[in-house]
Amino acid sequence: MDETRYLDRIGQLVEPGEQVRAHAGTEIGGGLKPPPPPDAAAPEVSGRATVSSVLLNLLTPLVTWDRGDRLVDLIGWGIAGRGAAGSAASRLRGAVDPARPDGQLRHTLLAVTDRRLLVCVTGPVKLLSKREDDERSLAETRIAWAAPRAEVTSARVGWHRLNPKRLRIDFTDGSWLAFTVPIAESGRPLRAVAAALTG
Repeated sequence: MDETRYLDRIGQLVEPGEQVRAHAGTEIGGGLKPPPPPDAAAPEVSGRATVSSVLLNLLTPLVTWDRGDRLVDLIGWGIAGRGAAGSAASRLRGAVDPARPDGQLRHTLLAVTDRRLLVCVTGPVKLLSKREDDERSLAETRIAWAAPRAEVTSARVGWHRLNPKRLRIDFTDGSWLAFTVPIAESGRPLRAVAAALTG
C-alpha cells in the first residue's frame, strides 16, 4: 500500500491545529480478538453446538458459526487482542471490523497526531482499480474511531509467529489490539506509529 497518498487526506480529517506525527496502512491482526461492543453483540450459541460448528467450519469454511470461527482463529493465528465487550479494544475492533453487508474491501489506516490516535477506513477498494477508483476510495476515507493519546499506555512492534511486523497497542483499561501488515510490506510505518504513540 502506498503510504504517502493518504497523508494529505488524513491531514484534511484532523482538527484545526492538530498535527499528524505518523501514519500506517494496516489491518487488525488475524486471530482471536476482543468481543464486539455490547450494542453490536451477536446472539450466543448453545454449548452443544460448539463441536459441530467447529467441524463444520473446518469442512465448509463458507458456512460459519461464531464459536467455531473463534476456535479456528485461536489455533491458526493465536491471540490478536484482549478486552471485555465495551473496552477500548472492543470499540476499536467494532468500528473497523464490522460486518460488511456490501461485501466491499476497505483499507485501515492508523494515524497518530499530537493529540489522538485515529483509526481511519478508506472507501471501497477494487482489486484491479483504475485511477478514478483509487481517487474515489481516497476521497471517501473517514475517521472510524479515535482516542486521546493518554488512553494508550504502550505500543510496540515485534514478532508474532512468522510475522515480525505486528503492532500491539495497549490501552489504559487493560485491553489491547494487534495490527499487522503483509510480510512483503515494510514494517517501518508501524514502527513510526509505535514511536509516535510512546514518544
